[in-house]
Amino acid sequence: MKKLLFLFVLFSTVCIQAQIIGKVTNTNNQPLPYVNIYLQNSYTGTTTNDDGNYKLDVSTASELTITFQFLGYKTLSKTITPKSFPYILNITLEEELTSLDEVVLNTTEDPAFRIIRETIAHRKENIEKLSEFTANFYSRGLWKVKNVPEKIMGQKVGDFEGALDSTRTGVIYLSETISEIAYQKPDKFTEKIIASKVSGNDNGFSFNSAQSANFSFYENTVELNTALVSPIANNALNYYNYKLEGVFYEGNKLINKIKVLPKRTNDRVWQGFIYIVEDDWQLYGTELSTTGAAIQVPFVKELFIKQNYKFDAKNEFWVKISQTIDFGFSLFGMKGEGGFIAVYSNYNFKPQINKKTFTNQVLSFTPQANKKDSLFWKGNRPVPLTNEELKDYIKKDSLQVLRQSKRYLDSVDSKSNQLKIIDLFTAYTFKNSFKKWSIKYDGPLTKIHFNTVQGWNSKMSLTYNKWYDDNQTNTFSAAINTTYGIAEDRLRFTAKLIRNFNWKDKLRISLSGGSKVSQFNSTEPISPFINTVATLFFERNFIKLYELNFGQIEYSQEVFNGLHLYATAGYENRQPLFNNTNYVTIPNKNVSYTSNNPLDANNFNIAAISEHNIIKNKVQARINFAQKYYSNPDMKLNIADNKFPEWNVLIENGISTTDNKYNYTQFETGLKQQLTFGNKGNFNYYLKGGAFTNSDKISFIDYKHFNGNQTRVGTTASYTNVFNLMPYYNFSTNKEYFEGHFEHDFQGWVLGKVPGINKLNVNLVIGAHILSTVDKKPYSEISMGLDNLGFGNFKMLRIDYVRSFYDSSSSGAFIFGLKFLDILNP
Repeated sequence: MKKLLFLFVLFSTVCIQAQIIGKVTNTNNQPLPYVNIYLQNSYTGTTTNDDGNYKLDVSTASELTITFQFLGYKTLSKTITPKSFPYILNITLEEELTSLDEVVLNTTEDPAFRIIRETIAHRKENIEKLSEFTANFYSRGLWKVKNVPEKIMGQKVGDFEGALDSTRTGVIYLSETISEIAYQKPDKFTEKIIASKVSGNDNGFSFNSAQSANFSFYENTVELNTALVSPIANNALNYYNYKLEGVFYEGNKLINKIKVLPKRTNDRVWQGFIYIVEDDWQLYGTELSTTGAAIQVPFVKELFIKQNYKFDAKNEFWVKISQTIDFGFSLFGMKGEGGFIAVYSNYNFKPQINKKTFTNQVLSFTPQANKKDSLFWKGNRPVPLTNEELKDYIKKDSLQVLRQSKRYLDSVDSKSNQLKIIDLFTAYTFKNSFKKWSIKYDGPLTKIHFNTVQGWNSKMSLTYNKWYDDNQTNTFSAAINTTYGIAEDRLRFTAKLIRNFNWKDKLRISLSGGSKVSQFNSTEPISPFINTVATLFFERNFIKLYELNFGQIEYSQEVFNGLHLYATAGYENRQPLFNNTNYVTIPNKNVSYTSNNPLDANNFNIAAISEHNIIKNKVQARINFAQKYYSNPDMKLNIADNKFPEWNVLIENGISTTDNKYNYTQFETGLKQQLTFGNKGNFNYYLKGGAFTNSDKISFIDYKHFNGNQTRVGTTASYTNVFNLMPYYNFSTNKEYFEGHFEHDFQGWVLGKVPGINKLNVNLVIGAHILSTVDKKPYSEISMGLDNLGFGNFKMLRIDYVRSFYDSSSSGAFIFGLKFLDILNP
């Protein structure tokens, strides 16, 4: 038995040490990062790191031929016969000198255009050649920041859990994964992560994935927040100019180096170089970049993507073996850079694929994937760590032990728990991190608003939070809220208990009750902040309120993949409210305050409702067909799939304990979807329809209210659930109804072609909205606007011109979209 154990240990040691290691430099002795290194006639390979170092695992000590490939340098193959391991092999690569000597020049057109046309003609054929495969995948991501300010927007930033040094510079994200992937055209993909490592978090799961790094320039567009036109897309000649920089040989293959030149500034395009194999009309490599303006992520300055391909002689096509993405960013005075490296190996182009290979789960983790020790990573990591990465792992692994200790957590809490006088009026949090609980207090100055019912009013709250795991997927909270209105001289209380059980099926149960003021439209389309401004400065008191005394239980859960269920049951006492103040900061001679009656703006003495009680129950289902998702042992992350619409079904029932006339049942169903049309933008629609039974005399509160807007201010990213010129309650109904919202964001496809305007990098957005009810004629709106407006990194503004149509009348107005105001809502 001891001999067997000795042989096993010896064999394991030999396997671990059967490695070729070394450094790759240029002729100036400068290290070359991300050089592709592979065994000849195989997909066993690796890549150099930022320092030019590499490690290649081999399984034999026989003669080996190793190929070193790097764009811009001559490919070198080296034959060795290792006598012992690890075998050291340092390599120097020479720059590839391109030449135009063999190119027949045409005075009317650059030769690059002929090559591009041939490649475009073979684009679909090349996609077909990679119709299905399995492979091993390795990725590593690194984000660094420098000169981080002490505060951002008045809030202390901290040291990113020890990541920053004394100069406030450091690595804030370092992670790597090893996984097995499978693909089948057109879009079936699955990934099983075998190993995952996050610096400073031994329980963490990496965000790196093969699908998120799956960028193919053979497709017409490359999805990177927006759809960027590929340099070899069917319509590429409308977006690019090309220049043949030169040619060189890879074995007996002629490689064309082509410069890619965008025709227009800020178009959804790339620039740089692509390498195309003559006669094969396939990609040999890419060295391309785009800007933050092009992908409409303003804090990103520039993004680079580099891909390397290897010729598969057996299948006669070129296969991607590595990819690097690098970018720089600047946000809130904080600058940094990031990058991801991906290595593909062990391709199988004739895999055994069956019905169980591809499911709705597109990414999963094997048990203990995040528990692999350093010996595993040392033996299986294809790309060696740089000195910076190695130091970060050592530093943060040590810090993690310290930062999880009771002594350290108590010390940090003791400092942050210090109470200042100003905290009594703003906000304060007391935290016991070791025991996993906190108490948060929001003072009276944090949420001050004004309306004509309460006058000046302020909200205070006290919230207890308890979490039962480090990732806070299992939590409990208890909150008490108080609101006081000066003009009304009324103090109201509400309380709420919430239990979140997990992030897998997202089971959540809550109990709430108390007394509060509520808008007649329960979706609360009028922001208290916007209403405060409109009331005080324009004498437009749009918000209409009633008193709600209630007790309610809520339940929500993803019952199974794609089916989300919501249910509420509660008792409500509703009471009318009236205006209690005429105060206004800037009086307007042309307008005056309206009553709190949404049915009669000029009747200040009669309310829209009488006091009554009702038991209200609601069940709602949200169905996402064929929903794809990621999963790890702690959570399930659903992925939006635009192939199918989201279907919503609602049944709401009211049973009055005051008068049977308030009894009713409401049915509603809706469909919404976003359709992507490549670089031509996104089309969104939202359709809803519903009906009531036994509803002739129900309370106005229980009518179907539609989201209108009379403030001329928009707060949402899109307008697919709002009528921007419609009065809030003019079209409310207790009968059948239908509403439809349609919006198309061209994302630069139209305005990106207009000289001068394209430099602004704004998006043209058009929309249409329709409402039909039984008791009124149809109402409709059409709109045209500009999105992605702003300054520098702040691109959260939008402006639309909206035209409304009702009966024989028509009116128009501009809507100013202040998307950042959404965060100011209470």
